[in-house]
Amino acid sequence: MKVEKLVQIIGADFYTGVPDSQLRALCDYLMNTYGIDSRHHMIAANEGNCTALAAGYHLATGKIPVVYMQNSGEGNIINPVASLLNEKVYAIPMVFIVGWRGEPGVHDEPQHIYQGEVTLKLLEDMGIRTFVIGKDTSDDEAAAAMADFRGTLAQGRDVAFVIRKNALVYDEKVKYSNANTMKREEIIRHIVAASGEDPIVSTTGKASRELFEIRAANGQSHKYDFLTVGSMGHSSSIALGIALNKPDTKIWCVDGDGAVLMHMGSLAVLGANRPKNLVHVVINNGAHETVGGMPTVAGKLELAAVARACGYPYAVRVDTFEALDEQLALARERNELTMIEVACSIGARDDLGRPTTTALENKVNFVEYLKSV
Repeated sequence: MKVEKLVQIIGADFYTGVPDSQLRALCDYLMNTYGIDSRHHMIAANEGNCTALAAGYHLATGKIPVVYMQNSGEGNIINPVASLLNEKVYAIPMVFIVGWRGEPGVHDEPQHIYQGEVTLKLLEDMGIRTFVIGKDTSDDEAAAAMADFRGTLAQGRDVAFVIRKNALVYDEKVKYSNANTMKREEIIRHIVAASGEDPIVSTTGKASRELFEIRAANGQSHKYDFLTVGSMGHSSSIALGIALNKPDTKIWCVDGDGAVLMHMGSLAVLGANRPKNLVHVVINNGAHETVGGMPTVAGKLELAAVARACGYPYAVRVDTFEALDEQLALARERNELTMIEVACSIGARDDLGRPTTTALENKVNFVEYLKSV
């Protein structure tokens, strides 16, 4: 169905969320219609953040907000749904729009498979009524579901539209860009050259896909890399756990701005522990680029300054390859926790592939390599 029709049926005037490729039509519609506008549309740091923001909107206006997200974000909303929204607590109603990645019977990447299996069950367990929208769902069916939902919302309970692959369409095209010139794949190529045979932990999305293809193009083993294909925002904590237990080995973390924002508290934990052997490279394009390019607030922040405030003894921002190469070389020799924030453009190759090894194979090979260093 056309996304404009779904928006009309829901009838809300405030949306907040974390972008998802399955919801690209909705995200593009919201950006085209509102952009980032505190009255109508905000992209937040994580799905729990969105839920709390939407709760505040309801408290202030009495209106029903909408929170959109990929189903991987269900874990982030469990706490606010159970302890804030629930009718046994504050009875705050809202509409969730959930992209159904990993739907059973639909091919998807490994990080989505189990999440897809339990998507509806998790919503049910949280007391959230659901209606699934597919390619064949009619406008009348969606309207009837929303009409039924209104009674539930009036009781201070929550509802969700779960969106199957290609179920929503939007005819307008939205192109996302910034003024930076350095491309992420080339940035990662420079990191690979500087890190040598040091272990790398890479964040979910296109960064890990590009790292995998760079290794293949170089004729190198993939054993050096742990590809965090899910768990957005947690790659730096994985790297911290490794670094603390491999103190004589330099560990590199290739991260993204959207991931850092999602669980920014990890910067404080890293800064408090200060592993001397960890280099945290944050590629900042100010966008959720893997799922379409919608903006993050990091485009207006200097994450290196945040890291310094969190206790990183050394953190710097670079915007040229000359400066990047200089800082990578210094980081390899430095015996201090280091962040290098890299200003990056938006965009990737159209023919970018995906890892040809399984997640379990990646883990086994990486663990075996860690035993040798």
